[in-house]
Amino acid sequence: MRLILNFQALTEIDYYKINNYTIQGLIYNLLKNTRFTDYHDTKGFKFFNFSNIFPVKDYDNTHQKTLIISSPNSKFIKTLYHSLKAIDYFYLAQYKMIIKRIKVFDSNINNKFISSTPLVLYEDNESNTYYSFQRNPDFDFFFNRLKDNALKKYNAFYNDEYQMNDELFNGFELSKEVSVKLTKDKKDFIIIGSIWKLLEKKEVKSKEDKKFYKFILDCGLGEKNSLGFGMVNNIQSTKKR
Repeated sequence: MRLILNFQALTEIDYYKINNYTIQGLIYNLLKNTRFTDYHDTKGFKFFNFSNIFPVKDYDNTHQKTLIISSPNSKFIKTLYHSLKAIDYFYLAQYKMIIKRIKVFDSNINNKFISSTPLVLYEDNESNTYYSFQRNPDFDFFFNRLKDNALKKYNAFYNDEYQMNDELFNGFELSKEVSVKLTKDKKDFIIIGSIWKLLEKKEVKSKEDKKFYKFILDCGLGEKNSLGFGMVNNIQSTKKR
């Protein structure tokens, strides 16, 4: 399930000053005094994701912006919706944002995905080394780790033992590798990820397989989903927006 938030700043601002930690902080603030009030302290996977901030396409007012928040937990999304409906504005960093529109919807899946934020994987979890195609261009390694990570999250969320013998994706087209600089508590961090023009599963047959790929659409792929990395869209859905 996804939530679309349209908003507008009261003053001209530099959106580059608002990073993933800022948006993550907004989400946790909206969860205060709800059933998810302690979600920030939950160990393990957080099961939510969010997009970059981008211009509203459906209105003539170019000053309006859009943020999409996604989760396989519909109660999580509905809680955010009700928290936002109860207020007229919110803050990102020190900037006051006026809420223009809020919408919740559930997407149907197809067999083609595109990444809207970088996919991040650890090459070595113990040393927190991010996988880099420039350093080690091994697509088999990348997609095997991506599949293992997706299965772990899916089974943890549903308390299941679902397995997949097939490849996660049969076709793919890499756009580029990126380095994202984030600042938290006046410290800089570099996160390495990859942008994909196409991630295709040629056949999604069983009901359980469809449920799994719907989970990927809602939760995201790879590491650091709750920090806004690994968000994917259906290519068809992206074109319709």
